[in-house]
Amino acid sequence: MNNPRFLSVGFAAAALFAALLPGTQQCPSQCASKAAAQVVAAPAQAAPNIVDLAKSTGVHNTLVKLVVAADLAGVLAGPGPLTVLAPTDEAFAKLDPKLVAHLTDPKNKAELQAVLKHHVIGASVPAADVVRSSGVRTLSGQRLPIDVAEGTVQIGGAVVAQADVRASNGVVHVIDRVLIPSTKNIVETAVGAGQFTTLAKALGAAGLVETLSGPGPFTVFAPTDAAFAKLDPKVLASLLEPANKAKLIEILTYHVVPGRLAADEAVAAGSLTSLQGGDLRLRIDGGRIQVGGATLVINDLETTNGTIHVIDSVLLP
Repeated sequence: MNNPRFLSVGFAAAALFAALLPGTQQCPSQCASKAAAQVVAAPAQAAPNIVDLAKSTGVHNTLVKLVVAADLAGVLAGPGPLTVLAPTDEAFAKLDPKLVAHLTDPKNKAELQAVLKHHVIGASVPAADVVRSSGVRTLSGQRLPIDVAEGTVQIGGAVVAQADVRASNGVVHVIDRVLIPSTKNIVETAVGAGQFTTLAKALGAAGLVETLSGPGPFTVFAPTDAAFAKLDPKVLASLLEPANKAKLIEILTYHVVPGRLAADEAVAAGSLTSLQGGDLRLRIDGGRIQVGGATLVINDLETTNGTIHVIDSVLLP
């Protein structure tokens, strides 16, 4: 894939070499005028759109094939602007063949679309902006963390092999692996983690499993089993009784905020309004993010319908 930066350097170098060739410095003024006229008259070539650009590289054949199969070619060839994190054919070859077969099965088209959308950002994000950010949100809704170290840029764990390849409707960054979004919702993620058994039990008792398994999106500050263990056992047992369901709902919804917020976005907001109606205040203390009286111990766990931030204490409204 041609990088415009490399092209501009190449043109400059070609001009320098031409100036050093024998006889060129003796060229009459009319020769220079004629050359200038030819340059002015040369028509500018329009940059291809993202899809046509991918077709022309020779190393994105699989990506193009999947984009067409997912009926996303129209989106990626549209006006944009978009940023595409483009895995090479070699990157796709690293995937488990069973996963590839699953994604390319027509009945799993929605899953294929989700994977491909996880590689697309709904804005033009050049490399200069990428390296200044802690993460980017893709069209899948999920966020990809950005890490810059020793001259290497990683987005979602994939290394950017070539950046800032310009298209008429956006920019392409070539990456060395395929990015797979989470396929589990908030409740499924919490249950599967193994450290939220009390939270899962409480959500069931409060009748909130269906809500937090729905489309959302939600941001959940999720207390671990160890966090619930800090409560008086009698108080916890009482909350799980059917007679105290309303109180339990009040406590649990105090841990949930509408919308999908990464930790840095939540901190920047300073104060968030929970589903319960009360405010959650966030701050950084000693390098750790505090929400209410709890500390974030793990942040930015992405799910299909929101983001989970793990906290070490139960928040009481």
